[in-house]
Amino acid sequence: QVPLVESGGGLVQAGGSLRLSCAGSGRTISTYGMGWFRQAPGKGREFVAAIASTGGSTYYADSVKGRFTISRDNAKDTVYLQMNNLKPEDTANYYCAAQLKPSQAQLASAAQLVPRFQYQFNYWGQGTQVTVSS
Repeated sequence: QVPLVESGGGLVQAGGSLRLSCAGSGRTISTYGMGWFRQAPGKGREFVAAIASTGGSTYYADSVKGRFTISRDNAKDTVYLQMNNLKPEDTANYYCAAQLKPSQAQLASAAQLVPRFQYQFNYWGQGTQVTVSS
């Protein structure tokens, strides 16, 4: 098991910023690909952003590109999601996820290295709520 603990959610006005954190509680996550997903009420879980284990490669959903930044501090076993210029449609429960090992297909293509599909992730956090008011 890889316990993941998210924090940093809250209520913010449109245009504001929040920074989410995801820590590997009691276990290092420095070698794992990490991602953020979100789920709004009545909707399915959707991909937001992900980062390779080395931190050199990232991938974003089009809806957040240019506004959100994913990063990691392996010394602290923590992954961050900096969210700027938040919009009401960003309101959701945000989940952190870990991929233990990239697949051969991911390793074969730089464009596919960063995980982005739910089935690629092995462990999930409990989520942290982000609410953006208009």
